[in-house]
Amino acid sequence: MDLVIVGFGVVGQGVAEVIQQKREFLHDAFRKKTRIVGVFDSSSYETNKTGLDPSALIKRKASKNKVGKRRYDGDAWRILGALEYDTLIEVTPTNIVSGEPGFTNIATALKSGKNVITSNKGPLALRFRELSDAARKNNVQLRFEATVGGAMPIINLSRELLRGEKILSIRGILNGTCNFILDRMMEEGLPFAQALREAQDMGIAEKDPSYDIDGDDSACKVAILANAIFGLDKKYSDVKKTGIRGVTEDAISLAEEEKKVIRLIGEISPKRLEVAPRLVRIGHPLSIGGTRNIVQIHTDLAGEITVAGKGAGKYETASAILSDLVALLNENKKSRVIRR
Repeated sequence: MDLVIVGFGVVGQGVAEVIQQKREFLHDAFRKKTRIVGVFDSSSYETNKTGLDPSALIKRKASKNKVGKRRYDGDAWRILGALEYDTLIEVTPTNIVSGEPGFTNIATALKSGKNVITSNKGPLALRFRELSDAARKNNVQLRFEATVGGAMPIINLSRELLRGEKILSIRGILNGTCNFILDRMMEEGLPFAQALREAQDMGIAEKDPSYDIDGDDSACKVAILANAIFGLDKKYSDVKKTGIRGVTEDAISLAEEEKKVIRLIGEISPKRLEVAPRLVRIGHPLSIGGTRNIVQIHTDLAGEITVAGKGAGKYETASAILSDLVALLNENKKSRVIRR
């Protein structure tokens, strides 16, 4: 399978590393070469129809801050239309205002009959139905496990392994930065501002943390889950959202007196899409601390299924992308068997 990676920051480089590490496994399992034939960062690109060396790409990016020898103006979709490949891996930064450039990159690939794997929340939180319809119309797959929960297999678990179940609702902690801040406020009695600074010093929170602490990141994930699992047609703006800026030391102390903690919880059901701080009993799975994410899936037959893990990170996100790649390769393998 020939791949093109658009976006070569931390996640894109992690994907390239993982593809190199797993090349032998992928060949042995699916009897098919998996190679990167094109790669783009924000201003340069490189293509080779016989395959590019992931190690060389990563070294060039580190030494020259450019992944390719050829320059372009950021409109990767124009170049994508002329390339021969099977699957686009779109890992450009999330933009929750317009969804660009990710939306156009993804839409272009789907309309030209290419599969897409993405970690980019913006296009799916804003125009999920449009992209899903494009994939269906062109008989290709749009896969996006990496958009929610990092390495946690929430989407594929719900849509594939739990396909016979009726999923009633989903709730969970979908942002590790907020969880870390709230946990530090409780454990050390820190005021919000100090806990936030600590998270920033450790690289857990961004210099501008608004996207995380105001609940935007969690709301994007809630919208994606609502559409992917409940078949809704919702946008990020349809999610009722309250962040954690208003959580005070007094609120944390009062919760502790009641043997509870405060956590930023995303809630998804056909009738409810919300992100807000909630009281959670100490010892309950959703009282989990640190930067981990956790989701509880409520089903009609299996009851409550809990999935926890690292919600972000270079290799965690690459792991989710790999799971989608394996699913595509498995589909291709089954198709070849049927044709025989």
